Amino acid sequence: MDQFWQTLKEMGAEFVQTGGLMIVRTIAFLVLGLVIVKIVQNVVRATALKSKLDKSASTFVVSVVTILLYIVLAVVLVSSLGFSTTGIIAAFSAVALAVALALKDSLASLANGVIIIFTKPFKKGDYIELNGIDGLVQDIRLFNTKIITYSNEEIIVPNSEILSSKLINNSSMPLRRVVIEVPIPYRSDVAQIKKLLLDGISSYKYVVKTPAPSVVLADYASRSLVFSTRAWTPNEYYWDTFFDLRDIIFNTLRENGIEMPFNRLDVTLLSDAEQGGKGADKK
Repeated sequence: MDQFWQTLKEMGAEFVQTGGLMIVRTIAFLVLGLVIVKIVQNVVRATALKSKLDKSASTFVVSVVTILLYIVLAVVLVSSLGFSTTGIIAAFSAVALAVALALKDSLASLANGVIIIFTKPFKKGDYIELNGIDGLVQDIRLFNTKIITYSNEEIIVPNSEILSSKLINNSSMPLRRVVIEVPIPYRSDVAQIKKLLLDGISSYKYVVKTPAPSVVLADYASRSLVFSTRAWTPNEYYWDTFFDLRDIIFNTLRENGIEMPFNRLDVTLLSDAEQGGKGADKK
């Protein structure tokens, strides 16, 4: 019996000296690593909130940091078990390269999504124009951006196309200028027209006083003078102001007996007698 216990002690000592200590150490590293990952996640999340990043940017930062921490933890655990990490890192690099080549377009969209989230050329709710489409930004994702048009159409635009194209953000400034061109007959009095138009647009409720509205003679067209009315309005009232000013301008001119010129074709109808007389003249 003493021999049995002695053999058991020797086997336990050998286990502790070889694999047992390694396993215990690896478990300790795992527990400690998970605790560290959780603490770092909370610190990064709190820092992101203090820096006033939006929800998408905060989520992305926390996700990237978490992935990196888990990769480091996995390498530490593998090394603690006595395996060589050189081969694992090489294999991981090869797999990462293959995935990057296969998903290069998606990764380009991902990279642009990160740039959009952090540089903020637009935000949710902004009215933008891009590649011939325009609408309100509904959602900004890592790979694409969702736009809702005024016809209630949903358009998904890859982020790789957004930063490589001309983008107009109509919501970035608090004020927008409404410009309406008005054709006026050449016989009209320029000073009178300017006063009528300026009084009309200045009286509108959403037109601001500073910058002041203005009316200028913009062009000499073939059939008319072209006056340009320019008024500033808060961004949220742009379309109301645009369409209401068109009504105001039209009604103001009509009330003062001024008609807008338009292309006109005069047609003369000849009677049979007149047509016959002309035929006789030709003979």
